[in-house]
Amino acid sequence: MIQILFVCLGNICRSPMAEAVFRNKVEKAGLADKIRVDSAGTGNWHTGKPPHEGTRGILKEFGISDKGIAARQVNGQDFGLYQYIVPMDAANVADLKQFAPEGHAARVLPLMDYVEGRQHTDVPDPYYTGNFQEVYEMVDAGCEALLTHIRQAENL
Repeated sequence: MIQILFVCLGNICRSPMAEAVFRNKVEKAGLADKIRVDSAGTGNWHTGKPPHEGTRGILKEFGISDKGIAARQVNGQDFGLYQYIVPMDAANVADLKQFAPEGHAARVLPLMDYVEGRQHTDVPDPYYTGNFQEVYEMVDAGCEALLTHIRQAENL
């Protein structure tokens, strides 16, 4: 089982959006028995809460379920459980270092790094910008590129 963990700051906007979008793509590709998806935040402020209403709204608009998604904080065990840890921005990458045990094997690479010809390196936080549409478009492109990468790298 290939396991992917999407990470943002509070785990209520970007990473749960990526979790839902990626899970939807995995199911449509018939790979739900081979790929497991989750999300977490580097902070613990929203632990146990559902995704932000803006995230839920944009997902609903595109017919994507957010069922079962609740905020949680990243922990050191995640680095042994997930093969792919996918942060949304450079600050998340830096924050993940405080959780990472020495010598972990997880691949930590920002979502937009999977997108060829990308114009942005970070997925902006819509909690502050309110632009859930822009974030959805970036997350959708990133998830599509990540799925393509995983299918090739893992021979799926």
